[in-house]
Amino acid sequence: MGAVVFLGAVVFWKTHNTSSVNMAKVSALKPLVAVETVQRQDMLSRIVLSGQTVAAAQIDIAPKYKGYVTQVAVELGQAVTAGQVLVVQDTLDIELSIAQTTAAIQQASAETTETQATYAADYQKAEANYERNLANYHRYQSLHTSGAISREALDTVRQQMINAKSALEALQKQAMESGIPAVLAIKQAALSKARYNLEALEKQYKDRILRAPRDGIISYRQVEDGAFVKAGQKLLTVVDNSSSYIECQVSEQNAAQIRTGMQVKMTIDSLGQEYPGTIIYVSPASDAKAQAFTVRLALTPGEPAIRSGMFAHADITGLLRPQTLFVAKTAVLEKNGKKYVFVINDDNQAKQRLVTTGQRNDDSVEILTGINEGERVAVSNIARLKQDTVVEVEGRGTSL
Repeated sequence: MGAVVFLGAVVFWKTHNTSSVNMAKVSALKPLVAVETVQRQDMLSRIVLSGQTVAAAQIDIAPKYKGYVTQVAVELGQAVTAGQVLVVQDTLDIELSIAQTTAAIQQASAETTETQATYAADYQKAEANYERNLANYHRYQSLHTSGAISREALDTVRQQMINAKSALEALQKQAMESGIPAVLAIKQAALSKARYNLEALEKQYKDRILRAPRDGIISYRQVEDGAFVKAGQKLLTVVDNSSSYIECQVSEQNAAQIRTGMQVKMTIDSLGQEYPGTIIYVSPASDAKAQAFTVRLALTPGEPAIRSGMFAHADITGLLRPQTLFVAKTAVLEKNGKKYVFVINDDNQAKQRLVTTGQRNDDSVEILTGINEGERVAVSNIARLKQDTVVEVEGRGTSL
């Protein structure tokens, strides 16, 4: 009896053990896959912007006129304010010309005043002479009518009146066209010309004193006292670091996702810090050579550590496509120019689907046709899958 019991136990153990081994083998044949449940949601993209910081202004200082430098009033690295004297050129010749022109103006002004007074006196005299001769002529007409004087005497007085009238009319004619006598107009024109010359000389004098166009720092200095400089020669550079911006190049796809006013965090590589910034410009057209769009980011003013030429980068999350279906890149299998995914049904069977793809980001691919919202898609181990393959699902799966 004991032998029978022992034999039965042995048979049971072998049967049970064989069943467990077979189950393990069957389980081992099932590919283990991770799945994701497809949901309609915004498809985002990560846009990396990089570039160098550019100062708000970088202005080269150059003279308008050639000449010797008598004073360089700033040093390299010195902070300057708008209007501050930077370089002074030799102005001695200009000062002499200004003095001569000033004297010429005074002379022209005096001559103009004298001419005007002379004309006024001559006109007044001619007018009085004409009125006197006219009255005399009228008196002689009465005398001639009464027979008191001869015709010859009347004609003589009449000629005197005509001569006086002609003299007055000549003075009047001088002022008829321009409103002032020609001789006076010539003097006034000479005076105006002298004044214009003085203004030009004074401007040249001011132009020889080079001043800071705005607040900033002297970042370049290549001039010394006594040097002879040419017109247009670069002597200094004033850099205004009170505010900075970063200019970047982005692709057409990324440019479509960037809008002015977007807030970003910029990292200055050499400083190892983040700084807030704002996108202030997106070029309306791509650069013909670079085949890219220019984006400009303004950094928040008031960061003295930021200098022109520093390398910076920023990550921006852009909206690639609103409320769409997409899967992980690892879910898409490409064969013979066509794209497929494996949908895992409720029986954990893999169903191959032909899909049409759209936009892409770093991790995902948009699916335009081929799958429906709520379906589970295999995102790993898809190379081992075939139509109707039964799979082992890793965990419960996640939602996209």
